[in-house]
Amino acid sequence: MSDEPRLSPEDQARVDKFLSTGVNSVPRKPFHPIRLALILLAIVSSLSVLSVMLARWAGVY
Repeated sequence: MSDEPRLSPEDQARVDKFLSTGVNSVPRKPFHPIRLALILLAIVSSLSVLSVMLARWAGVY
């Protein structure tokens, strides 16, 4: 590959300006993996308790 730029300086300046404006960026809250793990644990535990209660109610367990 050559070291020549593919864009002219004017085009590169327009691309740099567009990328720095943040048109496509979305403000997001930070990701908390521990919170996600706790939520998943709570959901799985509650579904497990519900399934045991249904099994006892149906007389299977």
